[in-house]
Amino acid sequence: MARQASRSNWALFRRISGPDRDGPAALLFLAPSLIGFALFYLIPFIGGIYYSLMDSPVDGTFVGADNYKEVWNSTSFRKAAVNTFSFTGIGVPLLLLVSLSIAVLLNRSLPLRRWFRTAFVLPLVVPVASVVLFWQVVFDTHGWLNGMLAGSGRDPVNWMESGEAQAVIILMYIWKNAGYNVVLLLAGLQTIPQDYYESASMDGAGKVRQFFGITLRYLIPTLFFVTIMSVVGSFKVFRETYLMAGEYPHDSIYMLQHYMNNMFLSLDYQKLTSAAYIMAAGIVAVVVLLFQVDKRFRQSIE
Repeated sequence: MARQASRSNWALFRRISGPDRDGPAALLFLAPSLIGFALFYLIPFIGGIYYSLMDSPVDGTFVGADNYKEVWNSTSFRKAAVNTFSFTGIGVPLLLLVSLSIAVLLNRSLPLRRWFRTAFVLPLVVPVASVVLFWQVVFDTHGWLNGMLAGSGRDPVNWMESGEAQAVIILMYIWKNAGYNVVLLLAGLQTIPQDYYESASMDGAGKVRQFFGITLRYLIPTLFFVTIMSVVGSFKVFRETYLMAGEYPHDSIYMLQHYMNNMFLSLDYQKLTSAAYIMAAGIVAVVVLLFQVDKRFRQSIE
């Protein structure tokens, strides 16, 4: 048996590594993607590390971690970092709560359920500029919401230049991304066998106990993926914020991307790249923490 196994392994190796193998053809088909990845991702990534360790992008000298220290000690960078992680800490849980609630409702036999599903998916296909235009119509100084306030005898509010600016951005973030999460959560809900709920009902379990004991338990893989995507998406809210509030928005919505954009406009590539890698390290740390939480949670329920 051992000889037969070794012969089969050797035959498999010769088949893969022989002159008729498909390796060159596969590399030929992968070449455009590999070249694009190298040109637009790998080489800029390595170049960014180089710039972050120099004192000038042209004829610079090696300064080590001085740029990282200077960026970390910057008041504007710290404010941007606090605002970004605060937005993530508030927006992502609210997004998950709203998405899960909508998914559970749409998973039932409701009238016009297909139309509701289509309505929640529509923000995914709407261009960002159109989304921003809609929210500007609602929250502009002379917009629809201030028109309602004026009609009720209240003074208009400059929403994007007040403490409510972060709430507006969070609301827009939830509206823009809830549809994608609902689609994923609906797919996860439909994989849960109905027999589990019928057995739980026969054992006397109520709806709340079924939700926490069955729905959430078997929805953990989908919820974990949705959480990761929501966290990553929360760091990309700069486009909407920039279009609505400009380069220097209210202090509560001054994000890390604003800081890096301002460094780019001032041609300070050293601080730009240093801030970018600090932000990337923060995202990786959050994702690793989520993986650890997911691992321990799965071990606790097994």
